[in-house]
Amino acid sequence: MVAVSELGVREAAETLRAGDLTAEALAEALLARCAAASMLNAFISLEPDRVRAAARRADQRRQRGEPLGPLHGVPLVLKDNIDTAEYPTTAGTPGLASHRPKHNAPIVQQLLDAGAVVLGKANLQELAYGPTNNNAAFGPARNPYDPTRIPGGSSGGSAAAVAARLAPAGLGTDTAGSVRVPGSLCGVTSFRPSTLRWSQAGIVPISHTRDTAGPLARSVADCVLLDGVVTGIATEVAPADLKGLRLGVPRGYFWDNLDAELGEILEAALVRLREAGVILVEGDVADVAALDAAAGFPIALYEVVTDLDRYLAEHETGLDFAGLLAQVKSPAVKNALADLVGAGAVSEAAYREALGKHRPALQETYRRYFRERGVAAMVFPTTPLPAAKIGEDDTVELNGVPVPTFGTFIRNLCPGSAAGLPGLTLPAGLTKSGLPVGIAIDGPEHGDHQVLAIGLALETVLPRLPAPRLG
Repeated sequence: MVAVSELGVREAAETLRAGDLTAEALAEALLARCAAASMLNAFISLEPDRVRAAARRADQRRQRGEPLGPLHGVPLVLKDNIDTAEYPTTAGTPGLASHRPKHNAPIVQQLLDAGAVVLGKANLQELAYGPTNNNAAFGPARNPYDPTRIPGGSSGGSAAAVAARLAPAGLGTDTAGSVRVPGSLCGVTSFRPSTLRWSQAGIVPISHTRDTAGPLARSVADCVLLDGVVTGIATEVAPADLKGLRLGVPRGYFWDNLDAELGEILEAALVRLREAGVILVEGDVADVAALDAAAGFPIALYEVVTDLDRYLAEHETGLDFAGLLAQVKSPAVKNALADLVGAGAVSEAAYREALGKHRPALQETYRRYFRERGVAAMVFPTTPLPAAKIGEDDTVELNGVPVPTFGTFIRNLCPGSAAGLPGLTLPAGLTKSGLPVGIAIDGPEHGDHQVLAIGLALETVLPRLPAPRLG
């Protein structure tokens, strides 16, 4: 029999609806695992009695014969920048440590209406700004495959919890790769929906042009289910046919300067795809690096001030961006945002040009790529290297050379995020030292189901990772 902690979302919900397991028993098993894995520091808020009470209510609904939702009794972990009425929403920063929203974010309410239970609020990089989850205010979240290493960020706590079997799945947020970097480094599947496919309301923001929440799970099918519950569209998608499926391999930029061992694992993944009948189409996305540089960060760095100010005012926190930043503890985050106070590092004119000229050009270069290459999606390494050591916040070594930690880990995911494309990461294998690496799939605008269908097919030919050994 499959261990309770190994159940995915679909399996858990089916088992609970059938009465083969109670929600309370599932919750107790996961809470015990959370306690045993507390050194991972995956949670900022974890309230066992609240979880038990929610699970009992789910069991009582079944006992009364009430209609049961597709997520009946399933505990999910939520990144702690997503509003919850019953838990604080800290965004991982001291200025919001006592922030208690009056309402659940719409995406949270949709999950609860479908029967889900909130297991807890997950650790994250302060203000969701960075790829390491080395949080100086609440402590670093740790990678379950090697606790001396980062889980990735900014949704590192969610990824660590899902990988360590503390929860069947969870939610993170993604502005420039923040669900997919941790998904890759922790060996789980994570999905960035097309921008605005999921509601942005009730989420501590960085950039309304780039932000989206998204699921982290241990299968593509569970990502499909969570996406369907949130969007109300479809909770099942048929896998793509791999025979004759055309996937792009953009060697320039996306496959440049990879960690040698990671590169070998990704090349082996391409061999598996080719043997399964996939047609791999070589060719680059024209000018992608220059267009991303012109569009990506000018938009995010301008909007983080205005969007955070708006959120803080709407929630009557008594803070503005400058007041919040003054309390930030993590040096990498503080340094990245310090220049934005006052006049700001990005002028309104530069922002308007990035938004009105460079971002549309980036989107158009992707449209041309998919059209002219005749590919359904593109595949590439999710990150150029495996998980770094905790503390390597500023620079990390790649092929013997120090490189910027932030820019290197998000390099391959930033352009598609800036363009608003759907993206998925799947586990591709383990390094000799046991660290997960991922393969990413980016699809055309609004091609979410297409990306998920391809992911469903690819995960059948890619290696299945063993669970991390805790303790």
